[in-house]
Amino acid sequence: MVFSSIPFLYYFLPVALVLYFAAPKQFKNMILFLASLFFYAWGEPLNVIWMLLSILVGFCSGWMIEQHMGNGQAKLLLVLSIVIHVGFLVYFKCATVLPIGISFYTFQILSYEIDVYQGRVPAQRNLIRLGVYVAMFPQLIAGPIVRYADIDRALSERTHSVENFALGIRWFVIGLSKKILLANVLGRLCDIFLTSDDKSVLYYWLFGIAYSLQIYFDFSGYSDMTIGLGRILGFHLPENFNYPYIARSVTEFWRRWHISLGFWLRDYVYIPLGGNRVSKKRWVFNIFVVWILTGLWHGVAWNFIIWGLLFAVLLMLEKRWLLKYLEKSRILSHCYVLLSIIVSFVIFYGTNMSDLRNCLGGMIGLNRLPLISKEFLYYLRSYGVILLIGMIGTTPLIKILTGRLAQNSFGKRAVTILEPIVLIGLMLLNTAYLVDSSFNPFLYFRF
Repeated sequence: MVFSSIPFLYYFLPVALVLYFAAPKQFKNMILFLASLFFYAWGEPLNVIWMLLSILVGFCSGWMIEQHMGNGQAKLLLVLSIVIHVGFLVYFKCATVLPIGISFYTFQILSYEIDVYQGRVPAQRNLIRLGVYVAMFPQLIAGPIVRYADIDRALSERTHSVENFALGIRWFVIGLSKKILLANVLGRLCDIFLTSDDKSVLYYWLFGIAYSLQIYFDFSGYSDMTIGLGRILGFHLPENFNYPYIARSVTEFWRRWHISLGFWLRDYVYIPLGGNRVSKKRWVFNIFVVWILTGLWHGVAWNFIIWGLLFAVLLMLEKRWLLKYLEKSRILSHCYVLLSIIVSFVIFYGTNMSDLRNCLGGMIGLNRLPLISKEFLYYLRSYGVILLIGMIGTTPLIKILTGRLAQNSFGKRAVTILEPIVLIGLMLLNTAYLVDSSFNPFLYFRF
């Protein structure tokens, strides 16, 4: 089951929310946990077993690590639990069927166990609460990767309000619109290109741009929906995207893109390895380890490894000498970042090395293709408006204009009146699209 589907929007979610808010305080976690297991089991009932097993291992490991703090057994228990969780993840990454969201909930369990070992949080004594932390359906399939310390208090004591409910709906509808009205439409253009027999150099670049926009709106849309659902349920989940396409360096891009994954790898891999407070050779090693892991987190395939290594090289070049040149020209720095990101996502897309070579070769004119083709011109005209809307949507322009409008009393009243009308209109459009179309992919299912 996915958020952008009729069964979720009009069957599962209303029933789950009614049961959740109708339940007494002491039973809310149980309702949320059971609803999350049902959500997860909707398309893959057998994979619930692996999730429950991971939760049980995490629960027992956390408790035993805390009991043996101060001696070598705690470290041994931590290492053993990490081996078990990573073993599950690697096994399924290499298998043909990957349980939905396993990368996300595995990293969450690992952060919990490591934080218990380091004394940052107490071990959870309530299995249901830990189960809610791991399996909570709003952030199960697409993150963000939530740290246990960030929602520890909310697992036992959280408040609900009309204001948070309304804010949650706003986040959710905007995220749903990103996914359905932008990502899905751009995904159609990408699929059309892949089946085309009339490719050209500029058509390859059009594909690269469309796919870069699709993956952004796909993933950030789900993250927005997650934040919205979390707010409705009383959880304040962290923002995962902060307009990454306005970055002026790849370093800044990765501070804005998939923020929770970047923070997780920084705190649990990069810093423990020594970070940048080591020799130059060791620092290079640390960077490569982090980015190879970043690639493998997305999938055990050469294109993901190459994708990670590309960013490792770019980040090292920036830190050593490139940043000082990028800071001199805003236009040059933006062009460099966008070019790097488009090429990186073409690499990210590649299903095999042959496809990857064809795509990259087509973009630089090595496939003996014309610069322009008839199909390129046709689909550029057909999708020009949606591409323009998508490009504007990657910037904070609308947010800035809305904020300025609300600075005076008249504008504030106008925003107050128009916002619910716009949200209702978007919800109707989203529903109409879902009813009329069977095209509703989710790129991050495989992670």
